[in-house]
Amino acid sequence: MAEQYRVAIIGSTGRGNYGHGLDTVWHEIPQTEVVAVADDNAEGLAAAIKKTGAAKGYADYAQMLKQEQPDIVAIGPRWIDRHHEMVLACTEVGAHMYMEKPFCRTMAEADEMVKAVEATHVKLAIAHQSRYSPVLTAIQKMIAEDKLGTLLEIRARGKEDRRGGAEDLWVLGTHVLDLMRALAGDARSCNARMTNKGQPVTKADVTPGGEGLGPLAGDGLSATYVFDNNVNGYFSSYRNQAGNPRRFGLQIFGSKGIAELFTGYLVPGYYLPDSSWSPGRSGAQWVPITSNGPGKPESLDGGNLHSGNVAAVEDLIAAIEEDRLPLGNIYNAAGATEMIHAVFESHRQKGPVEFPLKNRDHALTMLD
Repeated sequence: MAEQYRVAIIGSTGRGNYGHGLDTVWHEIPQTEVVAVADDNAEGLAAAIKKTGAAKGYADYAQMLKQEQPDIVAIGPRWIDRHHEMVLACTEVGAHMYMEKPFCRTMAEADEMVKAVEATHVKLAIAHQSRYSPVLTAIQKMIAEDKLGTLLEIRARGKEDRRGGAEDLWVLGTHVLDLMRALAGDARSCNARMTNKGQPVTKADVTPGGEGLGPLAGDGLSATYVFDNNVNGYFSSYRNQAGNPRRFGLQIFGSKGIAELFTGYLVPGYYLPDSSWSPGRSGAQWVPITSNGPGKPESLDGGNLHSGNVAAVEDLIAAIEEDRLPLGNIYNAAGATEMIHAVFESHRQKGPVEFPLKNRDHALTMLD
C-alpha cells in the first residue's frame, strides 16, 4: 500500500484542456503528489506546470508515462478522440486513472479499454460526479426503504441548449444515463428516434461532431429504455428548449411518489409523497432531499465541481487500497456509453435493440 501516490496529469490545451478541474483536485488530496504534467501545447504546458505545481512538464504524454511511471494518471481532456489510446497507454505502465467524461467514441473502443483494465488490474474512475453525490445515496436509501413504493419509471432530460439532440446526449446525457443505471440497474433494451428539423435523421444529416465526439446528427431525439425489473426509462433532448430553471436531471416515479434528482455533487433533490403524482389533487408538497434524507437539513459543505472531484478521487484511492471497484467505475462508464450508442443503433434499425449491442461500431456511419 502506497503512503504517497505519484500523480501525472494529461491535458491538451485547445483540445479539451484539463476537463472540469481534473488538474487541480490533487491539491486537496494529501496522499498525492503531482510529479508531472503533459500538454502538446507549449503555452498550455507552461501554464499547467504553474497551476498544478508539477515538478516536470512533457510535450508528449506517452513519454511522460514511460519516464515517470506514475501511480495515478488524470486524463483531463474533454475531447474523447484520444481517450482510448490514453487509457491503453496508462494500463501499459500499470497506472490507475481518473478521467474526464464522456468515456470513448465507440463500443469497440470501450471493449478494448475494459479488457486492458481487467488484464492489468488497475482502477479507472470516470468523472460522473453525480454518481458520488450523497443526495443520490439518500434517494437510493429511500427506494430501499420503500418510500417510493415500486419503482415504475425514470424520466430524464439533457440541458437542451444549443447542443440539444445528439451532442447533448453525448456531453451531458452521459451524466443522467449513468444516474439512471445507478437507480434502476442495467438497461436491457432501447427504442429511439432521432430527428433533424422535425424529420427523421438520414445519412445526409450526419456531420463530424465537435470535441472529438465523432459522427453527430440531428437537433432532437427521444429514447425509451427498459431496465432490470421492467423499470422503464426515458431520455429526451431538443435543441434550444432549455427551461429556466433548467430541467437537466431526472425524476424517479414510484407507486407511492416521486423523487427528483439534478446533476452535480450535493445538489438538493426533491420528494413528492403522492401516489397520484399530482400535488394539485392530493395536497402533498414537494420536500427537499439532502444527504440526510427527505425533509432534513444539510450537514455537509461543498456542492460544486471541485467537491465532486475530491469525493471521486478519495473514493478512487480507497478502491485502490481496498482492491474494489470505484463507484464511477469503468463498467458504469461503458454502460452509459452503450446507452448512448443504443440510441444511434435503434434509430438505424428503426426499432428496439437489445443489450449488449451486437453492433460495436458507430451506427451513424451506417445510415442509409
